[in-house]
Amino acid sequence: MTTYTWAVTALYTETIGTESDYVVIANYEVVGVDGEYTASLSNTARFSTESVSEFIPYADLTNEIVIGWVQEELGVDGVANLEACIQGQIDSLITPPVYPVSTPLPF
Repeated sequence: MTTYTWAVTALYTETIGTESDYVVIANYEVVGVDGEYTASLSNTARFSTESVSEFIPYADLTNEIVIGWVQEELGVDGVANLEACIQGQIDSLITPPVYPVSTPLPF
């Protein structure tokens, strides 16, 4: 069973109206761990200033709040697809794909 950990790696802010440090971009990483196997993906989420209903001061932000925004931006299918990509990487580590080998001709 793979466990996924989502973490914010960087935040980019702008001043919008009277609010400073309004988060408009978040870099994040998702790490999947299945026993001794680990895989990860990193990406960037951009947020629309119109989609946030309530401003949260920068100092009050937590990883959970921002990851919630990221997952909302991705949607249920986007989250599932991202985690499926990580699972595919782990599956390839557990059972490496077989590649054809060029062998010398027997004649």
